[in-house]
Amino acid sequence: MSTAVKQEEFFGHPKGLFVLFFTEMWERFSYYGMRAILVLYLVAQTDTSNAGLGWTNVEALSLYGWYTMLVYVASIPGGWIADKFLGQKKSVLYGGILLVAGHSVLAIEQMWAFYSGLGLIIAGVGMLKPNISTMVGGLYKQGDIRRDKGFTIFYIGINVGAFLSSLIVGYVGEVHGWHYGFGLAGIGMALGLIQYVIGQKHLASVGGFLGESKDEADKELMNKPLTKIEKDRVVVLFISFLLVIVFWGAFEQAGGLMNIYAMENTNRMLLGWEVPASWFQSLNAMFIILLGTSVAGFWASRKLKGKVSTSLYKMIIGLIIMGTGFFFMSAASTQFESTGSSAMYWLVLAYLFHTVGELCISPVALSYITKLAPVKYASLMMGVYFAMTGFGNKLAGLLGESASELGEFKIFTGIAIFCVIFGVLVLSLRGRLERLTHGAEDNEGTINEEAEGFELADN
Repeated sequence: MSTAVKQEEFFGHPKGLFVLFFTEMWERFSYYGMRAILVLYLVAQTDTSNAGLGWTNVEALSLYGWYTMLVYVASIPGGWIADKFLGQKKSVLYGGILLVAGHSVLAIEQMWAFYSGLGLIIAGVGMLKPNISTMVGGLYKQGDIRRDKGFTIFYIGINVGAFLSSLIVGYVGEVHGWHYGFGLAGIGMALGLIQYVIGQKHLASVGGFLGESKDEADKELMNKPLTKIEKDRVVVLFISFLLVIVFWGAFEQAGGLMNIYAMENTNRMLLGWEVPASWFQSLNAMFIILLGTSVAGFWASRKLKGKVSTSLYKMIIGLIIMGTGFFFMSAASTQFESTGSSAMYWLVLAYLFHTVGELCISPVALSYITKLAPVKYASLMMGVYFAMTGFGNKLAGLLGESASELGEFKIFTGIAIFCVIFGVLVLSLRGRLERLTHGAEDNEGTINEEAEGFELADN
């Protein structure tokens, strides 16, 4: 294994974390900005001043499901390309370039541009997402308790971008023109790409390609077969990915069914002004920014006190909490059936519970993969994780489509009940699953040394 480069720190974390923080912040600004207005653009009528495509809700949610699935499934080839050919650092760069191109093309008001832009974004996210997350893990030594906190900080960066984009891109798209919104998302990604290139000196110890390393130990990793312990850990990861599919299948109602519900069924009047439907997309990001460090601190405190706080336990609890949030949407649906509209506070409460659940599962899952995945398959396993979120997104689209026949109340209530029951079931198997990790998290403490495991030096 190559010797890691000494890393400069900022607020107790490697400076490279903040380079990746801002890269991902702007990438998520572009993605969530476009996501906030995509379904609304598809269903907007063609004969209005801000004309859309005039699709039905079912057609729009179907495309939304396919698109959000493919965005994340593309992380499998993106991770494979990084592991086999480019390394993580170059893959993130090329992914960023594809994203700038994709969002820029979407600004053109032609159908060929619409589909071409979506295709470029799918390829760009596939190259960027798994590799930038793996680089975050490489900044920390195995056993460093700061790793989970580092991923939470990184995750807050994601949601700063999501929060700003939902407000800014959402407003520009709904009020001034959908394609202006798409173009603005591209400008955000360009800013992220520029700062990523400028900050390369702080990423010297991570993201290189093993095949180019001069260290013979690094090269041996490329051909060395997996050990029994590594195979067991991969099994645990794949089982944990079932939690991921269920979680995102429920959570991603936010951009689809809940987005349409906010527009069509919610009383959005506030002090004589109608709140844009897309703005509700910012609630999740806002809550993450406000609660992210608190939730991470809560779990770290439990860890130091010797209480149950394993990654798998956090993920299970996160799924249950998120599922519980859908009972608020059930209440909203009941109110709508009775009065013809539902109050905004139901959406606010639902997003609050969804956010707490997300903070317990999503950044933790990213960190978990960097703890358990074999080094030579680091980016590929991260890619598989994002592919699972993609399948969850497709599931979300299918559930959203079925609301036209079953009704929102049955969909929201069914999601809530299933998530809670599934979470309790996996909780009963937690002990057996964690034995297969062979103590990967047993020695976590306050280690504060140079990174090992995923750092792939360029020299």
